[in-house]
Amino acid sequence: MSKRAHLRKDARDFTSGDVSEVSSPSSGSTGDPKFDERIRGLVDDWACGHSNALVAEMIVTVLKMGKDCLPLGDMKLYSRALKELRRTSVMFEPYGDERKLSIFGSARTAPEEPEFQAAVALAGKMREAGFMTITGAGGGIMEAAQIGAGRDGSFGLNIKLPFEQMANSTIRGDGKLLQFNYFFTRKLAFVKESDAIIAFPGGFGTMDELFEVLTLIQTGKAQLVPIVLVDAKGGTYWKTWLHFVQEHLLRLKLISEDDLTLFKVTDDLDAAVSDVSGFYRNFHSYRYVKKKLVMRVQHPVTDELLQRLMAEFPDLLKEGGFERSKALPEEVEEAKIADMERLVFSKKSGLAGRFRQLIDCVNEY
Repeated sequence: MSKRAHLRKDARDFTSGDVSEVSSPSSGSTGDPKFDERIRGLVDDWACGHSNALVAEMIVTVLKMGKDCLPLGDMKLYSRALKELRRTSVMFEPYGDERKLSIFGSARTAPEEPEFQAAVALAGKMREAGFMTITGAGGGIMEAAQIGAGRDGSFGLNIKLPFEQMANSTIRGDGKLLQFNYFFTRKLAFVKESDAIIAFPGGFGTMDELFEVLTLIQTGKAQLVPIVLVDAKGGTYWKTWLHFVQEHLLRLKLISEDDLTLFKVTDDLDAAVSDVSGFYRNFHSYRYVKKKLVMRVQHPVTDELLQRLMAEFPDLLKEGGFERSKALPEEVEEAKIADMERLVFSKKSGLAGRFRQLIDCVNEY
C-alpha cells in the first residue's frame, strides 16, 4: 500500500463515529496455535505492512466460515462483496486528497426537466468549488450530475440489475467507473468516499440512499458530513418531504428537533454550494483517540472560541471541557495534517444534530 493511501485511510475512516469497536479475544485466532503461526508467517511473507494484523484476522474469519460449512450461496455473497469492496478502495485510492460528494436522484428524470438542468448546473458549481462528483452512473439525475462535473471530475458506481442499466455516456469506459452486484456494497462506497451528500428528487432508491445516510450519521456509525436536499427553482418535492418529517416523525417524537439540522432543504443552487463548502471553511476532519474526539481545524483555536463552545455546547460534553491541542501521538502517521490545530473534548454518544451545530460554530472562526 502506498503512503498516500495509508494517510487517506487514517484521515478518512468513515467508521470512526462515536460507537466503540466491539472485538473478541478469539477473533484473531483459529484456536489452533500451529495454524495461527502459519497464518502469521503467510501474512508476513506477503508483506501487508501496517495491515498485517487485520489481514490475518480476515483470513481466520474466512477459514472459520469454511469450517462452519456455510451454504454455498452465502459463501458466494461474502466472496463477491469482499471483491467489490476491494475494487472500490483501489479505484478511489489515487484521489484520496480530493474532496468528493455523492449526488442521488431519479434515473427517470428527462433532460428537458428543470431538475435535470439544476443537477447539471450544481455539479458544475461544485467542481469549481473543488469537489469531485460520485453518482450511480445511470441516466436521469446521475447523468446530469456527471455532465456537470465532467468525465475527469466524476466517479460512477453502477449497479447490475435484472433489467439492463447502462452507464451513461459521460462516464462509460472510464477508469473511475465500477460495476456492483450488490446494493449494500454500493451504498457503502457512496457513504465511505463522500465528504458531502446532495439529493435531488427521486424514487425508492433515492429515499433508501438518503435515509441510510441519515441513519448512519444520526446513530454515530458514520462520520458527519453536510447533506443538502435540492429542488429545482420553485419545486416542492423536498418541501413536501420535510413537511412529512416534521408532521409525523418529529411530532410523534420519533426523532429529535436537533436531527433536523443534519440536512438542509433548498431550491437555491448557490445556497447548496455554500452549505457544503462552508462546512469545510475551518473544520477539516475528526476522529476518536481512545475516549476523546479530536477535531482538526484549519485556523488557530482562539480563547474566544473555547469560551463560546463552553457556553453554548456543555450538553455535548461527557466530562471535562474543550481544549486546544497539537496533533496527538496517535495521529503521527497523518503527516499531511500534522500541523493543524486540534479541538479535543470528551463527547457524549449520539447528539449528532448538536454536533453539527458545533461544527457550524467552529466554522465562524
